[in-house]
Amino acid sequence: MADRHIAPDTPELRECWGAFEFTSEYKARADKAIAHYPEGRQKSAVMPLLDLAQRQVGEETETQGWLPLPVIEYVAGYLDMPVIRVLEVATFYFMYNLVPVGKYHVQVCGTTPCMLRGSDDIISACKKRGMKKGEVSEDGLWTLTEVECMGNCATAPMVQINDGNYEDLTPERLDAVLDALAAGDQPKEGTQEPGRHTSEPSGGPTALKQMVDANHDYRRDW
Repeated sequence: MADRHIAPDTPELRECWGAFEFTSEYKARADKAIAHYPEGRQKSAVMPLLDLAQRQVGEETETQGWLPLPVIEYVAGYLDMPVIRVLEVATFYFMYNLVPVGKYHVQVCGTTPCMLRGSDDIISACKKRGMKKGEVSEDGLWTLTEVECMGNCATAPMVQINDGNYEDLTPERLDAVLDALAAGDQPKEGTQEPGRHTSEPSGGPTALKQMVDANHDYRRDW
């Protein structure tokens, strides 16, 4: 599993991120998230604000984004929260990157269903491309992380790359996805199994077949 630690608080980090603040676009999105909560409960917006901050950092660095400590402090100040409370949230949830990552963050599920379906081969395929767990590749494109279950057990093995899920993978299918991303294209998300639409059984549905093309009311058949 990934080693969860924050980047060291260095003068260089402060020089780079000490003046961080939301752009006008991100500030509007942050204020909209805060407005979802009743007066006095604005701190409940800490998770969406951390996500927005990470995305802004990603845009500024042309990566998937991460949360330097000064950025976490900025979010804490924005919500009038102790920094440690915001840090607790950031370190608990894997959706937040605590150290720099590449343009594409390749998160491979290694939990039992994916492992039984070949996640070790998926990790090996990543390593053959020069990826190392928790590090940014030399070309700046990739960061590899092994994570726990992401809820696609029926279409294992799977990886999440930035905001997209890619399922029913083999090393060859993963290579095709990564090649497309490296070329600046956007590969099809979801299942990579030819002929499979979502998570229906391989080979097609075995029940409720009339639901494939239309919303059939089976109640009259019972």
